Parts: sequence; C-alpha cells; structure tokens
Amino acid sequence: MSDERGGGVLQPLHPTGAPLGPPEPVTDLPAAMAARERADQPRWVWACGTTLYPALLRAGVRVQRCHDVELTEALLLGYAGRWGEPRALAAAWARLTGAPVPTDPPPRAAAPPGAGQGALFDATPGPSGPGITALTTVYADQLDRIAVTAQPGRFRLLVAAESAGALIAAEMGAAGLPWRADVHDAVLAELLGEPSPVGGPPRRLAELAARIADAFGVRQVHADSPAELLRAFARAGVDLPNTRAWVLRGVDHPAVPLVLEYKELYRIWTAHGRTWRDAWVRDGRFQPEYVPGGVVSGRWATRGGGALQIPKVIRRAAMADPGWRFVVADAGQLEPRVLAAVSGDARLAAAGATGDLYAALARDAFGGDRGRAKLALLGAMYGQTGGAAVPALAVLRRSYPTALRHVEAAARTGEAGGLVRSWLGRTCPPGTAGLGGGDDGVADPDAGGDAQSPRARAARSRGRFTRNFVIQATAAEWASTLLAVLRVELAGTEAELVFFQHDEVIVHCPAGQAEQVAEVVEQAGQRATTLLFGDTPVRFPLDLSVVECYADAA
Repeated sequence: MSDERGGGVLQPLHPTGAPLGPPEPVTDLPAAMAARERADQPRWVWACGTTLYPALLRAGVRVQRCHDVELTEALLLGYAGRWGEPRALAAAWARLTGAPVPTDPPPRAAAPPGAGQGALFDATPGPSGPGITALTTVYADQLDRIAVTAQPGRFRLLVAAESAGALIAAEMGAAGLPWRADVHDAVLAELLGEPSPVGGPPRRLAELAARIADAFGVRQVHADSPAELLRAFARAGVDLPNTRAWVLRGVDHPAVPLVLEYKELYRIWTAHGRTWRDAWVRDGRFQPEYVPGGVVSGRWATRGGGALQIPKVIRRAAMADPGWRFVVADAGQLEPRVLAAVSGDARLAAAGATGDLYAALARDAFGGDRGRAKLALLGAMYGQTGGAAVPALAVLRRSYPTALRHVEAAARTGEAGGLVRSWLGRTCPPGTAGLGGGDDGVADPDAGGDAQSPRARAARSRGRFTRNFVIQATAAEWASTLLAVLRVELAGTEAELVFFQHDEVIVHCPAGQAEQVAEVVEQAGQRATTLLFGDTPVRFPLDLSVVECYADAA
C-alpha cells in the first residue's frame, strides 16, 4: 500500500494469501520495494498498478511480477456474470464485508508526456481507501474464487497475463517509441502542404475542398461535414445512408475520389498532425498511455495518443536510434489459427500447421481459391451467415464441422442470453457492447430486416457478438501471453519493448543484437502457444522484420 508522500506499508504473504508477518510501515516505498526486488523478486500484490507502477518507474524501480487486484476483480466479476460492477479495492472490500459498495473513481485523465507529475504517488480524491488488511483479505478471497472456476489453471494464466500487461503498458509508455519530429514534419508537408497562415486546414485540404465544391457545382462544401456531403450528393441525385468510405466507393460521381482523398488526409491532419506531435512526442519518443484489457475482448486500448491507429504513412517518422534497429513481429492470421486450436478440429488444425492457413484451406476445400476460403472463414467467425456466404459456409461445414460447431454454439448461447468464455476464462458482458479493437471487413448481414422483431434482431446481434468473442478474446490472450513471456526473456538486456498494437509488437535493440532478439521473439511466440494450448499441431508463426523505420516492416 502507498501514500501520496512516497511512503507505504509492506507485508509478506503465504502463497494462499495469508499474512506471514505483521504490516511493516516504510517511509520510502520505492527504496524498500527496490531492495526486496533485488533480494528475491517477489510477486507483488497491489490494489491498482495503473496508478502505482508509473510512479515506481519514475523513481527508478522495475518489478518482475505482480498480482493486480483491480484487474483481477474485473475478470472475476465478469466470470460471475457481473461484468461492469465496481472493481476497485474499496468495492471488493465492501462486497466482502457487506458494506455499501462504492463506485469506482473516474479514470485519470490522459496526461501527455512531460505534463506535471505532482506528488510521487497521487492521492485519490475523496476519503482514503481501505488499508493493508483489506488488500490482503481481498487477495486471499480472489485466490479462492479463482480456484473454483471451471479451469483454474487457465484462469491463473489469464490473471498473470493481465497483471503483466499492466507492467508492460507502463514500461512501454515510459520508454516510448523512437520518433523523428523532423521526419514527421516532412511527411506532413508532403501530404498536406504548407500550414494555413491564418489557421484552419493546410493547403492540400483547402485545394481538395475547392475541387469537391466544383465537382458538385456549388461555391462551397465543408468536406469534413458528413451532413453537408450527404446534402450535396442528394442534390446531385445520389441518396446515401452515410459517407463511410465503403459506401462512397460504390458511387459513380466525380466528387467521390476527391472526397475519399480528403477524408484520409483530414484524418491524418486532425489525429496525427503537428498538434498531436506537440502533445505526445517529447525528447524523441512517442509516449502513449496504454490501457491493457481496455475493451471487452481483452484487447488493449489507449487513453491518449492514438497509438493503435497510426497510419502507415505516419509510421515513417518512427525510426530507430542511430546504431539501433526495430524488431517488428506480427502474428498473421491469428484469429483463424485460434479457432483451429480452441475448437480441436483436426482438419483445420492440420491447415493451421502450415505457413498460410488460407491457402491451405483453399487447397483443402475451395478448389484453390484463397480469397473465397478467407472470406468464408472470416464470415464464419464474424457471423456472415446469409446471402453470398451461404455456399462457402456449406463447404466449411462439410470440411471443418468441429470448428463451425464451436462458433455456432457460442452464437446460440449468446442469442439465448447466456455467457460465453474465452479459452482462459475471460467472460463476455451480458449486454451487446461491441468488441472493439479491429475492423473485420465483413458486412453485417442482419443489420436490417423488418420481418424480425426488435427482440429477435437483438438476439441475433448478440449471437454475432458471442460468436466472435470466443475467438477474439482468446487471440487477445495469446498476444498478452506473448508480451509477458517476451518481457521476461528480454529482462537484463539492452533490448526494450517499445510498442504494441493488437497482434504486433516492436522491440528496440542495438543493431548487432537484432538477429538474436528476433530469435527470442520467435521463441516467445512458441512459448505463448504452448502455455495456452499445450501440445497443439496449430502453429502461430510471427512475421519478423528487422528495420530502421517502422513503416518498412513487412
């Protein structure tokens, strides 16, 4: 336990969570923890690493292992079908003692790098939280609840990976991704032209806006306004439901290519332009705030910096330090491979043992048509069960019945209002919240349809959600386990984890060590696969690149 003055309380615990000695007040918590870390590298139990660990890092303390009570409480509440209930230590303690359960404090606002840090350990507004007795009691209770889950061994791995993710997120945010501001400025000038001397859009956007207006035969159109664009297309005899790119690409009008280019450049200007760079890049490092398990599937999110949505052209500014390299690892075709592993479908698993799973499927069941095989498998996972998908799904059902039964069983459970779980035990929420964290590119076949009642449409929507949850959440677990294993393997070396995006990780290391680090990353992927799935025939290959510039990664 910590206080805002840098002091705190330490207490040794038995593996069961029972105290092994009395609480020990310390006036300098970072120094005390550093000494214990050097002595025996314990597994630290703390209430919330999101607030504590960044402060420890600023004090020069890195820990090897932890149990994050708040993250674990969220997982256990979800497992019990109580997703979204307050998860902080105060709430968990109140549930144990029968006291009124307080709401969780609001998330701390995103702070760009270099913002004032205040006290070493920022105090939470309001009354002080429960003390060391509450922490140790809640921890012991969590261990008991984990032990009675359906697969306690798997759930312990989930808790360990989730807690390690909080450490990694803080460390990556502190280290930052090497970033060249001069290259960033050059890219922006190339794409957008000179900044406006009076404010507003830069030259290239202003020119495109004028050309869009000319294409519609009007004096002016605010091309960044969907409502104005819809009215402009309507005046031209084109009625559109929205101005999304995939809708516009189906329209034959001279304004369309101009609008698509404008939308792309406008997004770069507003999301990753000079204002973004000034806020999030400091001392040659891009330092976002990661939120492990920030979406319901367990994928990461960010609280600031937009790290998970950096356009490839902007990645040209992410350049390794002189004499260093990036080792970029991307887990290709991760979700289909997860389906092969969790379903136990022997034939799909055999296809997953190859380098290109879609090509293997095509040879196996689709007459060599890789594109059709890919769309069929994605459709099966994401719920495209009607229209043109029907013949392809029929082929999948004949060739890989066990895999199809796995996702269809999850869909039926969801439609009936039940809960489904990932491989390690992360549980879907009871509502119909979206998964987040990715764009599968598969249209929703059941978005409309007046023949269905609202209740039936809601049930089908939830079925699509749970169908994919069991795969996407397990894919997130594989990625989190990879990170946790890799962090251990890189400990004590010069190499450092600096970036993570869904299924892709970047290690920054001296150039002479890059090939060795690439081998370590590959071995970490194999170890993560074994930890999750045991002796599975499915392979999870990593596409590895050793580059000086992130944009050059394959």
